[in-house]
This record gives sequence, structure tokens and C-alpha cells, in this order.
Amino acid sequence: MLKIENLHTSYGPVEALHGIDINIEDGAIVGVLGANGAGKTTLLKSIAGLLRVSKGHTVYAGKDITNLSAQRIVKLGISLVPQGRLLFTEMSVRENLEMGAYLLQDRTEFNKRLDDVHAMFPILKARAQQMVALMSGGEQQMLAVARALMTKPDLILLDEPSIGLAPKIFDQILDTIKDLNTVRQTTIVIAEQNVKKILKIVDHAYVLESGKVVIEGTSEQLSNNEAIRQAYLGL
Repeated sequence: MLKIENLHTSYGPVEALHGIDINIEDGAIVGVLGANGAGKTTLLKSIAGLLRVSKGHTVYAGKDITNLSAQRIVKLGISLVPQGRLLFTEMSVRENLEMGAYLLQDRTEFNKRLDDVHAMFPILKARAQQMVALMSGGEQQMLAVARALMTKPDLILLDEPSIGLAPKIFDQILDTIKDLNTVRQTTIVIAEQNVKKILKIVDHAYVLESGKVVIEGTSEQLSNNEAIRQAYLGL
């Protein structure tokens, strides 16, 4: 579904990604793992069209999408749930979901997508008129995922969904991610520092350090890798 080849991305004169190669199979859950500053967010933003790639290619469903605008990439079926959620906190839950579907002109299709989102997150229907600032961190993360689903994506990029969440709430978010993948066959890329929990749900994962992929493998392979166990799993 998504193939990244020799990807380089810079912030001004400083290169942040140094030749990333990643392959995402259709229907998979893939982890992009590593410590803070490893390049995870930069990678997801580069895929989503929020950062300009200086070298390399991103191919999605057979189409080269390198340096397309973020709007065009959303239209092609890729949606980003950004780090920190970046919701409109002074607006209502319903208004945030409407913002997620701002490219959609068909009201019937909008209502269908809204019904689908409410079926997955009933609390968002119950709190449709509530101001987002009054929601808990877990509820806001659910809303951020729901907003992304309003674009009807085939591929969702989740950036550090654990930030600001209690472990139990993060477990609930991970259950939602698994349901999205299993029930809706949505392909998911999840960037996270919480390696231990992510390895329990992914099919494959890539570990980044200083803007490079240093190791990749299946969940089982990485869980049994001694270097990964010592550096990230505390074993």
C-alpha cells in the first residue's frame, strides 16, 4: 500500500531523516518506534504532506505522492492524527467532526460518515454539543481519531497517541485501533515511544534512531531482540 524509499527531510539546513526505507502492507498495523527526537513525527508529517521531502519517494497505492499537498493526500485516502491531537478546543465535538469532513460536499455522505463514527464512539454522539476543552484526555484522543475517520481514510497515521493519557486509557485507545484494523480493514501506522505496548498490537515495526531505521521486524522478532529488550522494554 505504502512504500517509502530513501526518504530525506530537513528543517532548514538540518537534515532530520536520513534515507528512510519503509514498506507498509495493505491491512497491516505497523509501528514506527523510538525515543523522543528519533524522527517519528517528522516521518509521519513527510508522508502526510506537512513537510517537504528533500530526497527520495513516497509511493501510495502505486502513485508517487512525494511532496503533494496535504489536502491532496487526504483526498487520496491518508489521514493523520497529529501528536497532541490539535483539536479545536473552543468548539463543540460536532463542530470538530465537521472540520474533519471539510472537503466533503455531499450531505448524505457526511451523515453516513457521522453515523459510522458515532457507532464506534457513542460518547461523541452523547456529547455532540460539549465544548472540547471540557473533555478528558482520553475522550479528546477518541475525538481526534474520529475526526480523521470523517475523511474515510484507507490509511491512518497516528502520532504518539499515548501522550497525556493514563495507562488504562491508552489501553482503551489501543483496543480502538485494533478494532479499526480488524473490523474496518483500515491500515494503520502508529508512531510511539511506548514500545512495549505497541509491540503487542503491530504486525511489523521499524525502530528509528537519529532519523534512521536501525532495525525492523515482526512484533515477535523485535520483542525477542536483545538490544530492543534492553533499550526499550526494560528487560
